[in-house]
Amino acid sequence: MAKPALRLAVSPCPNDTYLFGPLALGWVSLPFPVEFVFEDIETLNRMALTDPPELIKLSFAMLPEVAHRYEVFPVGAALGRGCGPLLVAHPSVSPEEIPSLPVALPGEHTTAHLLFRLAFPEASHRVFIPYHEILPALAEGRFAAGVIIHEGRFVYARYGLKLVLDLGRWWEEKTGLPIPLGGIFVRRDLPREVGRALLSALRRSLDLARERFEDLLPFIRHHARELAREVIEAHIRTYVNEYTRNLGEEGRRALVELIRRAGTSSPENLFWEA
Repeated sequence: MAKPALRLAVSPCPNDTYLFGPLALGWVSLPFPVEFVFEDIETLNRMALTDPPELIKLSFAMLPEVAHRYEVFPVGAALGRGCGPLLVAHPSVSPEEIPSLPVALPGEHTTAHLLFRLAFPEASHRVFIPYHEILPALAEGRFAAGVIIHEGRFVYARYGLKLVLDLGRWWEEKTGLPIPLGGIFVRRDLPREVGRALLSALRRSLDLARERFEDLLPFIRHHARELAREVIEAHIRTYVNEYTRNLGEEGRRALVELIRRAGTSSPENLFWEA
């Protein structure tokens, strides 16, 4: 009887398809079958609560809600400096007006929402829509301001919008730490030898993504929202860095600080260990 496939649920964003692409394309082998699921980050956040796959990409803001079920994997993090969500608005909007305006946000469970709440605690008119609909909604005048993530940071000027606050820079100035946006989580009931095989495969996949980028680009484009090569490359440069290969001690401290500032206690044994 064939082994059931492990479900690997990740986002279609270029940083994830860059990391997971060689594995999904079969350039890296595993001793067990896997099944890929590609969904936007807020859908993944909700999936972790209702139908949890063995491995999943989640917003780090989700950690208190899923820590009983998942551990943070040391590979695959979107964490760094100069890569945080951006609060953008129509040119006539001033920062002082933000708390009284409806603001479009990319999901209730996202780290972007948590950062916005920390930076503007008095703002209560928060509206959640899919992240890729925020810039068009602002351009159509449905909202005066919104928080954008992923490739939106590279294209918002095309929509006639201005930057109000770089929430990532705000975090870095407040804490001195890189901003932890999202990462790979593995279920606590996953056998350690399976986790070790996944860890080794993902680091090999990351190496192959760098070595065979031209071969991988069609796969990344197939899943991406913005298809221009310069946008895809800028996205990967921004969100794939040394923390992607290894979360490290500073990455762990940033994550614990995010949980503390969210007003929740840090669960024990947050991080997967071999």
